[in-house]
Amino acid sequence: MLVSLRIRNLALVEELEWQPGPGFVAITGETGSGKSIIVGALKLVLGERADKSLIRSGAESCTVEAVFHPPEVKKLNAWLEEQGIEPCEDGQLIVKRAFASAGTNRQFINGSATTLNVLKELGDGLVDLHGPHDHQSLLSIERQLDLLDSFAGAEALREKYAEQYRALNRTIAEHAELAGSEAALEREVDLLRHQVNEIEAAHLIADEEEETVARYHTASNGKRLLELCSGALGRLSESDDSAMVRLNEVGKVLRDLERVDPAAKRFSDTLLRGLAEIEDLVSGLSRYAEDLDLEPAALAELEERVSLFETLKRKYGGTLAEVITFGEAAAERLRKIESRGEELNRLESEIAAQRKAMLDTARKLSAKRGTTAPKLAAAVTAHLRDLGFKKSDFSVALASVQEPGPHGMESVEFVFAPNPGEPAKPLKAIASSGEISRVMLAVKSALATQDTIALLVFDEIDANVGGEIAHAVGAKMKAVAAERQVLAITHLPQVAAAARSQFVVTKEFTGGRTVSSLTAVEGAARAEEIARMLGGKGSSALAHAKTLLAG
Repeated sequence: MLVSLRIRNLALVEELEWQPGPGFVAITGETGSGKSIIVGALKLVLGERADKSLIRSGAESCTVEAVFHPPEVKKLNAWLEEQGIEPCEDGQLIVKRAFASAGTNRQFINGSATTLNVLKELGDGLVDLHGPHDHQSLLSIERQLDLLDSFAGAEALREKYAEQYRALNRTIAEHAELAGSEAALEREVDLLRHQVNEIEAAHLIADEEEETVARYHTASNGKRLLELCSGALGRLSESDDSAMVRLNEVGKVLRDLERVDPAAKRFSDTLLRGLAEIEDLVSGLSRYAEDLDLEPAALAELEERVSLFETLKRKYGGTLAEVITFGEAAAERLRKIESRGEELNRLESEIAAQRKAMLDTARKLSAKRGTTAPKLAAAVTAHLRDLGFKKSDFSVALASVQEPGPHGMESVEFVFAPNPGEPAKPLKAIASSGEISRVMLAVKSALATQDTIALLVFDEIDANVGGEIAHAVGAKMKAVAAERQVLAITHLPQVAAAARSQFVVTKEFTGGRTVSSLTAVEGAARAEEIARMLGGKGSSALAHAKTLLAG
């Protein structure tokens, strides 16, 4: 549902923050007061292209922000993650549009910048707008099929079919690839054999590179390392003026000091510990120098190994592990091609089995759809009778397709003839916005528990409607609102009176500017607004208004 809508500098609205509340919400007001601004703002946050002429005169930019409590938040968050968008926090979805008279338009979902196409895709699953130039998911053939399957309780069966269809097409593609031209396959076999042989001949171990490179680095610098070791050993112990010789001389002096003052023994002890450390250092450097491998053959072998690593990584992957994985995949592909006949036979058998299983599921799905289509049509027709289409014809047309598609073995389309003697037409071909909006209301009423779109907006669908039909429209909206949020912009008092809450749009001239505002009406104020809609403010109109509200 829509939790809040904030508008700034859009048309006649300077600043507006609206919390419509749950259930059925009516929006009323005088003609020309600016009721359409609410719908216009919603269209913007649903991804409709922004017209900069909508920016309020004198302002440089316009922003619209909507906060929703969407259904199926877990599923929505998964989709948002795919788009690189932050997930909903505390079950709230925040959508914002901003556009300036100079500069680019910007749109955000949960604070993440996004494209207009992504925003529109999101909006298609959030809101159904019904009215002139509307934004309607029900006009989509795919959406109609979804609703029929939902009404039939066939979602699980359809998902099973869809997975079987995808699996079959993967196997067919694998078979087609393997059954390609002989010349191309021969070239591929030659390449694969070269790749497999080159990688296998290297006898790679995934984690050997680091150690081998370190050994090569040490060996390639062996001469310099040996020179440095010799220089250090000479200064420590091997020259006449070495550290050991000088420290031994210091030791003699300290022993003389100790004979004069026994308390000075601690200095001799410290020197002895230092000499022991130096002797360990000398011993370690000597062993290190002995271990330096300066054999040209060993160095060449290490250099060749490191060069091989770089060559293989450049060809087959960034690491030795990736090179090994590439070799294994190439070997498996080579095996399949070399045993091509057997593999093709296996794939053909698998295709036949998958096709049979898919067609079995498709037939079950078709049977459910065939049984359910007239039931859905009858349910919608009953609601249409209540809405004034006494002799209309609504049907759910199923048409078989030549080849099974991703959704089954038939296409589905809702068709409607509002008047007897006229041919039925697809919903998208209906010209009258008043007619199509009432058809949508009837469909929504029949599918109240199946349709997952949580917010319906009806923009003045009461054109050419009055009397008992107006009562029926209000009753239908109220019934649909038991399952979701319904916002209705209406001129009909019967419709407005059926709403759970009502807001009035007013237009005022203040401070030299015309400003539209939106105010909640309750109690006596609501009765007065209903009376105004009835055409008067006298006692009889007010009494009638109270009767409508009480009913």
